[in-house]
Amino acid sequence: MGAMSVRTQSSARPAEAVHRAGFACFVGRPNAGKSTLMNALVGQKVAITSNRPQTTRHTVRGIVHRPDAQLVLVDTPGLHKPRTLLGQRLNDVVRTTWAEVDVIGFCLPADQKIGPGDRFIAKELAGIKRTPKVAIVTKTDLVTPKALAEQLLAVDRLGKELGIDWAEIVPVSAVANKQVDLLADLLIPLLPEGPALYPEGDLTDEPEQVMVAELIREAALEGVRDELPHSIAVVVEEMLPREGRPADKPLLDIHANVFIERPSQKGIIIGPKGKRLKEVGIRSRRQIEALLGTPVFLDLHVKVAKDWQRDPKQLRRLGF
Repeated sequence: MGAMSVRTQSSARPAEAVHRAGFACFVGRPNAGKSTLMNALVGQKVAITSNRPQTTRHTVRGIVHRPDAQLVLVDTPGLHKPRTLLGQRLNDVVRTTWAEVDVIGFCLPADQKIGPGDRFIAKELAGIKRTPKVAIVTKTDLVTPKALAEQLLAVDRLGKELGIDWAEIVPVSAVANKQVDLLADLLIPLLPEGPALYPEGDLTDEPEQVMVAELIREAALEGVRDELPHSIAVVVEEMLPREGRPADKPLLDIHANVFIERPSQKGIIIGPKGKRLKEVGIRSRRQIEALLGTPVFLDLHVKVAKDWQRDPKQLRRLGF
Protein backbone atom coordinates (compact mmCIF):
# COMPACT_ATOMS: atom_id res chain seq x y z
CA MET A 1 0.00 0.00 0.00
CA GLY A 2 1.95 3.04 -1.22
CA ALA A 3 1.61 6.57 0.05
CA MET A 4 -1.80 8.16 -0.26
CA SER A 5 -2.26 10.32 -3.31
CA VAL A 6 -4.85 13.05 -3.05
CA ARG A 7 -5.63 14.86 -6.28
CA THR A 8 -5.88 18.60 -6.18
CA GLN A 9 -5.02 19.31 -9.76
CA SER A 10 -4.67 17.31 -12.90
CA SER A 11 -1.20 16.03 -13.73
CA ALA A 12 -0.52 16.79 -17.37
CA ARG A 13 -1.08 13.72 -19.51
CA PRO A 14 -0.17 13.43 -23.17
CA ALA A 15 -3.29 13.97 -25.27
CA GLU A 16 -4.83 10.59 -25.95
CA ALA A 17 -6.38 10.00 -29.32
CA VAL A 18 -8.73 7.34 -27.91
CA HIS A 19 -12.33 8.00 -27.04
CA ARG A 20 -13.64 6.57 -23.79
CA ALA A 21 -17.22 6.00 -22.75
CA GLY A 22 -18.77 4.30 -19.78
CA PHE A 23 -20.86 4.39 -16.64
CA ALA A 24 -20.09 5.75 -13.20
CA CYS A 25 -22.27 5.73 -10.14
CA PHE A 26 -22.00 7.66 -6.91
CA VAL A 27 -22.68 5.94 -3.64
CA GLY A 28 -22.69 7.23 -0.12
CA ARG A 29 -25.01 7.50 2.80
CA PRO A 30 -28.06 9.74 2.55
CA ASN A 31 -27.09 13.39 2.37
CA ALA A 32 -23.52 12.70 1.29
CA GLY A 33 -24.07 15.14 -1.58
CA LYS A 34 -24.43 12.62 -4.41
CA SER A 35 -27.23 14.25 -6.39
CA THR A 36 -25.81 17.76 -5.96
CA LEU A 37 -22.46 16.57 -7.25
CA MET A 38 -24.09 14.85 -10.18
CA ASN A 39 -25.99 17.99 -11.12
CA ALA A 40 -22.78 20.02 -10.92
CA LEU A 41 -20.99 17.57 -13.23
CA VAL A 42 -23.80 17.51 -15.77
CA GLY A 43 -24.54 21.20 -15.37
CA GLN A 44 -28.29 20.81 -15.20
CA LYS A 45 -30.75 19.62 -12.60
CA VAL A 46 -31.49 15.96 -13.33
CA ALA A 47 -31.57 13.94 -10.14
CA ILE A 48 -33.87 15.40 -7.54
CA THR A 49 -32.06 16.64 -4.47
CA SER A 50 -33.66 16.92 -1.09
CA ASN A 51 -32.47 17.17 2.45
CA ARG A 52 -34.19 13.90 3.14
CA PRO A 53 -32.72 10.47 2.40
CA GLN A 54 -34.38 8.05 -0.04
CA THR A 55 -35.72 10.52 -2.57
CA THR A 56 -33.83 9.26 -5.60
CA ARG A 57 -35.75 6.13 -6.47
CA HIS A 58 -34.94 5.71 -10.13
CA THR A 59 -31.72 5.15 -11.91
CA VAL A 60 -31.48 8.69 -13.19
CA ARG A 61 -28.57 9.11 -15.55
CA GLY A 62 -26.77 12.37 -16.13
CA ILE A 63 -24.39 12.54 -19.07
CA VAL A 64 -21.11 14.43 -19.19
CA HIS A 65 -20.09 15.06 -22.82
CA ARG A 66 -16.40 15.70 -23.54
CA PRO A 67 -14.65 15.75 -26.94
CA ASP A 68 -12.62 12.68 -25.95
CA ALA A 69 -15.08 10.93 -23.66
CA GLN A 70 -18.60 10.41 -22.47
CA LEU A 71 -19.28 9.79 -18.81
CA VAL A 72 -22.75 8.47 -18.02
CA LEU A 73 -23.71 8.95 -14.38
CA VAL A 74 -26.07 6.42 -12.90
CA ASP A 75 -27.74 7.49 -9.70
CA THR A 76 -28.60 4.60 -7.43
CA PRO A 77 -30.97 4.85 -4.50
CA GLY A 78 -29.17 4.91 -1.15
CA LEU A 79 -28.15 1.55 0.24
CA HIS A 80 -29.66 1.03 3.67
CA LYS A 81 -30.77 -1.73 6.01
CA PRO A 82 -34.12 -2.68 4.49
CA ARG A 83 -37.25 -2.68 6.64
CA THR A 84 -39.87 -2.93 3.92
CA LEU A 85 -40.29 -4.69 0.63
CA LEU A 86 -39.56 -1.38 -1.10
CA GLY A 87 -36.31 -1.13 0.88
CA GLN A 88 -35.35 -4.66 -0.11
CA ARG A 89 -36.04 -3.92 -3.75
CA LEU A 90 -34.03 -0.69 -3.65
CA ASN A 91 -31.06 -2.57 -2.21
CA ASP A 92 -31.21 -5.20 -4.95
CA VAL A 93 -31.22 -2.42 -7.53
CA VAL A 94 -28.16 -0.93 -5.85
CA ARG A 95 -26.10 -4.11 -5.92
CA THR A 96 -27.01 -4.88 -9.53
CA THR A 97 -26.07 -1.35 -10.56
CA TRP A 98 -22.71 -1.47 -8.79
CA ALA A 99 -21.79 -4.66 -10.56
CA GLU A 100 -22.60 -3.14 -13.96
CA VAL A 101 -20.81 0.21 -13.85
CA ASP A 102 -17.21 0.97 -14.89
CA VAL A 103 -16.29 3.11 -11.90
CA ILE A 104 -17.82 3.82 -8.49
CA GLY A 105 -17.48 7.15 -6.70
CA PHE A 106 -17.89 6.81 -2.93
CA CYS A 107 -19.05 10.17 -1.50
CA LEU A 108 -18.18 11.07 2.08
CA PRO A 109 -19.05 14.54 3.40
CA ALA A 110 -16.04 16.52 4.68
CA ASP A 111 -18.00 17.92 7.61
CA GLN A 112 -18.99 14.63 9.24
CA LYS A 113 -16.82 11.98 10.84
CA ILE A 114 -16.82 8.62 9.09
CA GLY A 115 -19.63 6.71 10.77
CA PRO A 116 -21.35 3.30 10.77
CA GLY A 117 -23.37 4.22 7.66
CA ASP A 118 -20.18 4.91 5.69
CA ARG A 119 -18.60 1.68 6.93
CA PHE A 120 -21.68 -0.32 5.96
CA ILE A 121 -21.36 0.94 2.38
CA ALA A 122 -17.56 0.64 2.30
CA LYS A 123 -17.81 -3.03 3.36
CA GLU A 124 -20.25 -3.68 0.53
CA LEU A 125 -17.86 -1.91 -1.86
CA ALA A 126 -14.95 -4.01 -0.69
CA GLY A 127 -16.88 -7.06 -1.91
CA ILE A 128 -17.04 -5.71 -5.46
CA LYS A 129 -13.54 -6.47 -6.59
CA ARG A 130 -13.21 -5.60 -10.25
CA THR A 131 -14.74 -2.14 -10.37
CA PRO A 132 -12.32 0.78 -9.68
CA LYS A 133 -13.41 2.97 -6.77
CA VAL A 134 -12.76 6.67 -6.30
CA ALA A 135 -13.24 8.20 -2.86
CA ILE A 136 -14.84 11.64 -3.15
CA VAL A 137 -14.77 13.90 -0.10
CA THR A 138 -17.70 16.27 -0.67
CA LYS A 139 -18.84 19.58 0.86
CA THR A 140 -15.24 20.81 1.30
CA ASP A 141 -16.58 24.39 1.41
CA LEU A 142 -17.94 23.63 4.90
CA VAL A 143 -14.62 22.81 6.61
CA THR A 144 -11.17 24.24 7.35
CA PRO A 145 -8.14 22.97 5.40
CA LYS A 146 -6.95 21.16 8.54
CA ALA A 147 -10.27 19.34 9.03
CA LEU A 148 -10.26 18.43 5.32
CA ALA A 149 -6.74 16.99 5.57
CA GLU A 150 -7.82 14.87 8.55
CA GLN A 151 -10.86 13.59 6.66
CA LEU A 152 -8.73 12.65 3.62
CA LEU A 153 -6.40 10.66 5.89
CA ALA A 154 -9.39 8.97 7.56
CA VAL A 155 -10.73 7.94 4.12
CA ASP A 156 -7.32 6.56 3.19
CA ARG A 157 -7.23 4.56 6.45
CA LEU A 158 -10.76 3.24 5.87
CA GLY A 159 -9.66 1.88 2.48
CA LYS A 160 -6.56 0.20 3.91
CA GLU A 161 -8.55 -1.31 6.76
CA LEU A 162 -11.15 -2.88 4.46
CA GLY A 163 -8.77 -3.76 1.63
CA ILE A 164 -10.17 -1.20 -0.81
CA ASP A 165 -7.52 0.23 -3.07
CA TRP A 166 -8.84 3.72 -3.90
CA ALA A 167 -8.03 4.63 -7.52
CA GLU A 168 -8.09 8.27 -6.38
CA ILE A 169 -9.07 10.31 -3.34
CA VAL A 170 -10.54 13.64 -4.47
CA PRO A 171 -11.85 16.55 -2.39
CA VAL A 172 -14.66 18.51 -4.10
CA SER A 173 -17.27 21.15 -3.43
CA ALA A 174 -20.21 20.96 -5.81
CA VAL A 175 -21.75 24.07 -4.27
CA ALA A 176 -18.61 26.20 -4.72
CA ASN A 177 -17.86 24.35 -7.99
CA LYS A 178 -14.36 23.47 -6.76
CA GLN A 179 -12.56 20.53 -8.37
CA VAL A 180 -15.74 19.29 -10.09
CA ASP A 181 -14.04 19.30 -13.51
CA LEU A 182 -11.00 17.62 -12.00
CA LEU A 183 -13.24 14.83 -10.74
CA ALA A 184 -14.49 14.24 -14.30
CA ASP A 185 -10.86 14.29 -15.52
CA LEU A 186 -10.01 11.54 -13.04
CA LEU A 187 -13.08 9.37 -13.66
CA ILE A 188 -12.69 9.36 -17.46
CA PRO A 189 -9.36 7.43 -17.68
CA LEU A 190 -11.04 4.67 -15.65
CA LEU A 191 -13.64 4.13 -18.41
CA PRO A 192 -13.23 1.60 -21.23
CA GLU A 193 -12.33 2.79 -24.70
CA GLY A 194 -15.27 3.05 -27.05
CA PRO A 195 -17.64 5.32 -28.97
CA ALA A 196 -20.20 7.58 -27.28
CA LEU A 197 -23.18 5.69 -25.84
CA TYR A 198 -25.69 8.55 -26.14
CA PRO A 199 -26.22 11.24 -28.76
CA GLU A 200 -24.63 14.63 -28.04
CA GLY A 201 -27.14 16.92 -26.40
CA ASP A 202 -28.72 14.23 -24.24
CA LEU A 203 -28.38 15.09 -20.58
CA THR A 204 -30.37 12.22 -19.20
CA ASP A 205 -32.12 9.19 -20.65
CA GLU A 206 -34.79 9.22 -17.94
CA PRO A 207 -38.11 9.22 -19.73
CA GLU A 208 -39.59 12.68 -19.36
CA GLN A 209 -42.61 11.34 -17.53
CA VAL A 210 -40.47 9.92 -14.76
CA MET A 211 -38.58 13.18 -14.38
CA VAL A 212 -41.84 15.11 -14.26
CA ALA A 213 -43.14 12.72 -11.58
CA GLU A 214 -39.94 13.27 -9.57
CA LEU A 215 -40.33 17.06 -9.72
CA ILE A 216 -43.94 16.80 -8.53
CA ARG A 217 -42.92 14.44 -5.75
CA GLU A 218 -40.17 16.82 -4.64
CA ALA A 219 -42.61 19.74 -4.53
CA ALA A 220 -45.20 17.64 -2.65
CA LEU A 221 -42.65 16.70 0.02
CA GLU A 222 -41.48 20.27 0.55
CA GLY A 223 -42.38 21.27 4.10
CA VAL A 224 -44.10 18.01 5.10
CA ARG A 225 -41.16 15.60 4.97
CA ASP A 226 -41.37 14.89 8.67
CA GLU A 227 -44.99 13.83 8.47
CA LEU A 228 -44.73 11.94 5.17
CA PRO A 229 -41.13 10.93 4.57
CA HIS A 230 -41.62 8.17 2.00
CA SER A 231 -45.33 7.72 1.79
CA ILE A 232 -45.67 9.65 -1.45
CA ALA A 233 -45.46 8.20 -4.93
CA VAL A 234 -46.33 10.16 -8.05
CA VAL A 235 -47.51 8.63 -11.29
CA VAL A 236 -47.90 10.74 -14.42
CA GLU A 237 -50.95 9.24 -16.12
CA GLU A 238 -50.57 11.17 -19.37
CA MET A 239 -48.71 14.01 -21.05
CA LEU A 240 -50.44 15.26 -24.20
CA PRO A 241 -50.09 18.42 -26.30
CA ARG A 242 -53.37 20.38 -26.08
CA GLU A 243 -55.21 20.10 -29.37
CA GLY A 244 -56.11 23.09 -31.48
CA ARG A 245 -53.33 25.35 -30.16
CA PRO A 246 -51.41 27.59 -32.60
CA ALA A 247 -47.88 26.26 -33.30
CA ASP A 248 -46.23 29.22 -31.55
CA LYS A 249 -48.39 28.81 -28.42
CA PRO A 250 -48.23 25.13 -27.50
CA LEU A 251 -49.57 23.84 -24.21
CA LEU A 252 -48.81 20.48 -22.65
CA ASP A 253 -51.54 18.86 -20.54
CA ILE A 254 -50.09 16.74 -17.72
CA HIS A 255 -52.37 14.60 -15.56
CA ALA A 256 -50.71 13.16 -12.48
CA ASN A 257 -51.76 11.28 -9.38
CA VAL A 258 -50.09 11.74 -6.02
CA PHE A 259 -50.45 8.47 -4.10
CA ILE A 260 -50.37 8.33 -0.31
CA GLU A 261 -50.73 5.34 1.98
CA ARG A 262 -53.52 6.41 4.34
CA PRO A 263 -56.62 8.59 4.11
CA SER A 264 -55.36 10.60 7.12
CA GLN A 265 -52.44 11.82 5.00
CA LYS A 266 -54.75 13.34 2.42
CA GLY A 267 -55.35 16.46 4.49
CA ILE A 268 -51.64 17.04 4.94
CA ILE A 269 -51.00 17.02 1.20
CA ILE A 270 -54.08 19.01 0.21
CA GLY A 271 -53.88 21.51 3.07
CA PRO A 272 -56.65 23.78 4.36
CA LYS A 273 -59.08 24.59 1.50
CA GLY A 274 -56.71 22.91 -0.98
CA LYS A 275 -54.13 25.65 -0.48
CA ARG A 276 -51.13 23.32 -0.15
CA LEU A 277 -51.92 21.21 -3.19
CA LYS A 278 -52.28 24.42 -5.20
CA GLU A 279 -48.80 25.53 -4.08
CA VAL A 280 -47.40 22.11 -4.97
CA GLY A 281 -48.93 22.51 -8.42
CA ILE A 282 -47.48 25.99 -8.94
CA ARG A 283 -44.03 25.04 -7.68
CA SER A 284 -43.73 21.84 -9.70
CA ARG A 285 -45.25 23.39 -12.82
CA ARG A 286 -42.47 26.01 -12.88
CA GLN A 287 -39.82 23.30 -12.64
CA ILE A 288 -41.51 21.15 -15.29
CA GLU A 289 -41.80 24.08 -17.69
CA ALA A 290 -38.11 24.83 -17.19
CA LEU A 291 -37.26 21.17 -17.80
CA LEU A 292 -39.41 20.70 -20.91
CA GLY A 293 -39.17 24.23 -22.26
CA THR A 294 -42.89 24.48 -22.92
CA PRO A 295 -45.94 25.90 -21.07
CA VAL A 296 -47.75 23.28 -19.03
CA PHE A 297 -51.24 22.76 -17.65
CA LEU A 298 -50.86 20.52 -14.62
CA ASP A 299 -53.79 18.54 -13.27
CA LEU A 300 -53.00 16.96 -9.87
CA HIS A 301 -55.11 14.47 -7.92
CA VAL A 302 -54.39 12.94 -4.53
CA LYS A 303 -55.30 9.28 -4.15
CA VAL A 304 -54.92 6.68 -1.43
CA ALA A 305 -53.07 3.46 -2.35
CA LYS A 306 -53.24 1.51 0.87
CA ASP A 307 -49.78 0.56 2.24
CA TRP A 308 -48.22 0.74 -1.22
CA GLN A 309 -44.68 0.38 0.12
CA ARG A 310 -45.36 -3.17 1.25
CA ASP A 311 -47.47 -4.43 -1.61
CA PRO A 312 -45.67 -5.92 -4.63
CA LYS A 313 -48.63 -5.35 -6.96
CA GLN A 314 -48.88 -1.66 -6.04
CA LEU A 315 -45.09 -1.25 -6.25
CA ARG A 316 -45.15 -2.59 -9.80
CA ARG A 317 -47.99 -0.30 -10.75
CA LEU A 318 -46.13 2.68 -9.32
CA GLY A 319 -43.07 1.78 -11.35
CA PHE A 320 -40.75 0.15 -8.80
